[in-house]
Amino acid sequence: MPSEAQQVPLWEPSPEDRDRAELTRFMRWLGQRHGRRFADYDELWRWSVEELELFWAGIWEFFGVRASRPYRHVLDSRRMPGARWFYPAELNYAENLLAGRRSGGGRERDQIALIHASELREEGELSWGALTEQVAAAAAGLRELGIGRGDRVVAYMPNIPETVIAFLAVASIGAVWSSAAPEFGARSVIDRFAQIQPKLMLTVDGYRHGGRDFERLAVAQAILAELPTVERVVLVPYLAPPAQASRQASFPHSSWEQLLERGRGAELRFEQVPFDHPLWVLYSSGTTGLPKAIVHGHGGILLEQLKKTLHLDLRRGDRMFWFTTTGWMMWNFLLGCLHSDAAIVLYDGSPAHPDLGVLWELAQRTGISCMGVSAGLLASCEKAGIEPGRDYRLQALRAIGSTGSPLAPESFDWVYEHVAKDLWLFSTSGGTDVCTAFVGGCPLLPVFAGELQCRALGCAVEAWDERGNSVVDQVGELVITEPMPSMPLFLWGDDGGERLRESYFSMFPGIWRHGDWIRITPRGGAVIYGRSDSTINRQGVRMGTSEIYRAAANVPEVLDALVVDVPRSPTGGELWMVLFVVLPADTVLDDALEAQIKRRIREDCSPRHVPNEIRQIDEVPRTLSGKVLEVPVKRILMGAPPGEVASVESLANPAALDYFTDLARSLHRDAADTTRTG
Repeated sequence: MPSEAQQVPLWEPSPEDRDRAELTRFMRWLGQRHGRRFADYDELWRWSVEELELFWAGIWEFFGVRASRPYRHVLDSRRMPGARWFYPAELNYAENLLAGRRSGGGRERDQIALIHASELREEGELSWGALTEQVAAAAAGLRELGIGRGDRVVAYMPNIPETVIAFLAVASIGAVWSSAAPEFGARSVIDRFAQIQPKLMLTVDGYRHGGRDFERLAVAQAILAELPTVERVVLVPYLAPPAQASRQASFPHSSWEQLLERGRGAELRFEQVPFDHPLWVLYSSGTTGLPKAIVHGHGGILLEQLKKTLHLDLRRGDRMFWFTTTGWMMWNFLLGCLHSDAAIVLYDGSPAHPDLGVLWELAQRTGISCMGVSAGLLASCEKAGIEPGRDYRLQALRAIGSTGSPLAPESFDWVYEHVAKDLWLFSTSGGTDVCTAFVGGCPLLPVFAGELQCRALGCAVEAWDERGNSVVDQVGELVITEPMPSMPLFLWGDDGGERLRESYFSMFPGIWRHGDWIRITPRGGAVIYGRSDSTINRQGVRMGTSEIYRAAANVPEVLDALVVDVPRSPTGGELWMVLFVVLPADTVLDDALEAQIKRRIREDCSPRHVPNEIRQIDEVPRTLSGKVLEVPVKRILMGAPPGEVASVESLANPAALDYFTDLARSLHRDAADTTRTG
């Protein structure tokens, strides 16, 4: 591996690209308006985290934020948690989104706002005029149903236009939104929604995924049975025709069309709320007990999403896509792209049905300019021998974004070899907790294999060692040393704030510790090494699980993997590092293949990180958003009951945990036998 100084960029923006970038426009505006001139992105970033008040006030002014009441101060203090932003401003998130960017010019009514496709429906478009009319009708309909400021509205809905319309309607009246994807099971949804005591629930009758139909009315009924605060239900027919869906529902409801009809022709009105009025509730993954109900505010999310349009370089005529469900923060992130003059593209369905070309075909059909996918999907395309650049017309595609897990250098190489050479590829990393990326892409910077280009504007990201010292070019804890407007207002039900402080501020008081390993490179980029609580520490040498997975994946037979490092005995002692691998159906893990995998890890990672044992499994357990359950598996193998470490209905494949439960019993039985005979 060449040193950083010797690395050659895989891509660099041309002078023309840099000149027309939205970030360049922002920097020029700062120079003209405030006399702030910056030599490069790094200088701009440092100013944005050192002069927080000036930076965020600049975002407010540059984008022309609409507020019915102005702010007197940007930030009351830099304490975390508890920083108060833009007091006493009053505004509305939906008004700012639907009104458009003042600095970028107005929108025409017939300009496309969103394009939607799914396995169930024909592809379609929605103009800004039609979107605004339907939001106005839905908002008026909700008011007629008794929904108002502060009420919670929950949605058991897929990634379709009705969900977008419903969210904007809820936000416009000052109610609080929360959503879950229909692939979530009843218990997982109840664990989330019951915490916030919703007054109205929207649900579909079912959905289609991977060519299969999934009826969801019975699940919706089970959810409603444990949500006693729900007074109204709106049914959106999706799987079946409207009349049939309504007949099949066993609970009282209004239809989506009836909701719109209630408010047909109504004028769009926006409830003016304080900057920190709750906008939505998101949830932690739910793999370790009851999910945290994370509350974000109208103003904080608005400013963060406006800022992100600069990082994404979104312009009029662009079509922005990110593959996501409504149960993942990337859905909220994608909606935020409507703050630009770009259109967004929604897709509801499997990214691998009928084959791994489905999203590339979508990009070809809809003219996607920025395509967001998971690192796992790019790796799957690589392994499957997909050739997007050869098989699809992707002339409109100028950027690919990746998130969900670290993007391997090999995947960077694959994109530039098999998709396009003149393409901006950026990997991002952030979290549901702040509904954004801390580190990610910058259209002004070169792309290097395996590296995230930059720390995001306004995000004071550092790598800290165990003693709380900031380190560069060393792996450390990802911390944020200054507050951000989109940090949680509070966790629902956490009245004293104890759970919030324990979750983010217990390791370094007053400093946000995110729970990831990060290395800040000397040139200002970053490398993410996975969760810091699942990192493999062997004889004092720490290594992120992503590096081990990348090494194992270089063996063609390894389709997927999970690695943990646990004590051999329930009482502790010697650590046992085991790598679980998924192989093709006709392949058996023999001595030769095991030796090959170990050799690859020894060479690519370190001799200390060669696993003590490799075991073949049928599948790796993952959450519905695709995250590997490293920590829950680790805890199961250490003796914790599966029900205490993983919410089964929040998993994509809950049966995959059975193997580890049986293995844990075997290990503990053997340990007990050894103790007795000893």
